[in-house]
Amino acid sequence: MTQAAFFVLTALADQPRHGYGILREVEDLSDGTVQLRVGTLYGVLDRLTADGLIVLDREEVHEGRLRRYYRLTDEGVRALAAEAERMAAGASAARERIAEGRRAPGTAAGPGLAGGLA
Repeated sequence: MTQAAFFVLTALADQPRHGYGILREVEDLSDGTVQLRVGTLYGVLDRLTADGLIVLDREEVHEGRLRRYYRLTDEGVRALAAEAERMAAGASAARERIAEGRRAPGTAAGPGLAGGLA
C-alpha cells in the first residue's frame, strides 16, 4: 500500500469526506509531510474504489460545485487495520534493532571515533 493510499484510508476511517476535506485531513494526519496534489488524490481515490476499499457515500452541491463524499468499506477497514499492524511491527523491529546496536560493543553508543569517550 502506498503512503498516499494509507493516509487517504486513514482520513476516511472516522467519517465520509469529500476531496478537499481528504486533502486537509491527510496533511493534518501526516503533520504536513504528505501534501497530495488534486490529480494524485483522485488517482488514489479511483484505485481505492476499483479495489473495493472505498465507495462513493453521497454527492452534494455546495456553492454551485458538486462534492463527492467517500467512505471506507468493510474491506477498506480491514486493509487499513492490516497495514497499520504491518507498519507497527516494522517500527517495533527497527526500535529493537536500534536498541541492540546501542548495547553492542564498538557501536555508535560506545567509544567515539578516536577511541575516547563521546
